[in-house]
Amino acid sequence: MRLKPRDIDAIKTAAREVFGPTATVRLFGSRVDDQLRGGDIDLLIEADPATETEWERVGAFRDVLFRHIDEQKVDVVLVERGQPASSFARVVAPGSVPIT
Repeated sequence: MRLKPRDIDAIKTAAREVFGPTATVRLFGSRVDDQLRGGDIDLLIEADPATETEWERVGAFRDVLFRHIDEQKVDVVLVERGQPASSFARVVAPGSVPIT
């Protein structure tokens, strides 16, 4: 997994703050492969449902995250527990790596 320890800590902190202590975060995409270079940070987050919209929650997560690390390209796929996952989330989940 190609994430710096401070990036991992920042992701965990932002996820807990925005999505709650039961949220799980998984890394997928090019950053999972140690042989590659560069690439954005692709995150699959599973969290309990909330009253805020997905866009509001993901935006709040990025705001908190970028208080701790330099702003960069971060893609977030949010899956709410008890709701069907999107087809994209179902495709990327098997190759994802837990970071929380």
